[in-house]
Amino acid sequence: MSHLAPTGKWDARYLGPVPHDSSYYAKCMLGGVLACGITHAGITPLDVAKCNMQVNPAKYKGLSSGLATLLREEGQTGIWKGFGPTFVGYSLQGMFKYGLYEVFKDQYMNLAGEELSNKYKPAIWLAGSASAEVFADIALCPLEMTKVKIQTSPSGTFPTAFGAALSEMSKTKVETRYPFGSLVPLWSRQIPYTMAKFFFFEKIVQVFYTHVFTEPKESYAKTTQLGVTFASGYLAGVVCAIVSHPADSVVSLMGKPANKGKSIGTIASETGFAALATKGLGTRVLMIGTLTGFQWWIYDSFKASMGLGTTGGK
Repeated sequence: MSHLAPTGKWDARYLGPVPHDSSYYAKCMLGGVLACGITHAGITPLDVAKCNMQVNPAKYKGLSSGLATLLREEGQTGIWKGFGPTFVGYSLQGMFKYGLYEVFKDQYMNLAGEELSNKYKPAIWLAGSASAEVFADIALCPLEMTKVKIQTSPSGTFPTAFGAALSEMSKTKVETRYPFGSLVPLWSRQIPYTMAKFFFFEKIVQVFYTHVFTEPKESYAKTTQLGVTFASGYLAGVVCAIVSHPADSVVSLMGKPANKGKSIGTIASETGFAALATKGLGTRVLMIGTLTGFQWWIYDSFKASMGLGTTGGK
């Protein structure tokens, strides 16, 4: 397929197996909804345990003991708290994160031109993913705030049903800073995380197709390509978890009643960097590695089934 637009000019939108038109971007958005919504909602119990370990480490000491405590005190419903806002919030986030990444990547490549795009690929990945995440987090923020409140409020003090929780957040918006009170810490957690996630994913895929699978990518079976996708996604996820963990701890601690009205800086200095960087990190590495691996795998499986080809290459 030609890399030239119908006008005869080099165009990033014509580099792949199919032209990147509005239908392509819409399919990528739908792939993002499936990739993020399903995976995040599916690991709600891990998320509930992690948030409580960050907010109340004296009571919730580890993953298995934390889950056991929740089950003992609140039953099955306790470990699935926040499923609704998690599913909706991360579906919206995935739609913009993946869909807009494809849009921005093409836009920035066309701005840079053919030579610079090839020379500075990593810069394009970083700029595209950061730009997409700015919008993705605006969509996620109100639902993430609601999720954290549901998951970390002591049993019986805050509604756990999705609709009731949203209206309660609106009613108490002065103290909860709903809907965008957590946007800045969310950006500080998610933008570096997403830049790392997309950069390391694209880079690891590139390494696989340069050094391991050296024939043209299209010559390999879809199962092989999706295996590369999953492995690259998992490894990228481990790096991401470590990079973004301190900010993730701050987001969880902001939901704690004792920290009401405190600034991010105050919360961080009271807790100490070592605790922010390590509390709950093992759980999060496992959680984010698996999550990122499956997200990329779902996203690329969907793209491949639509005939759009998998992400990345040499």
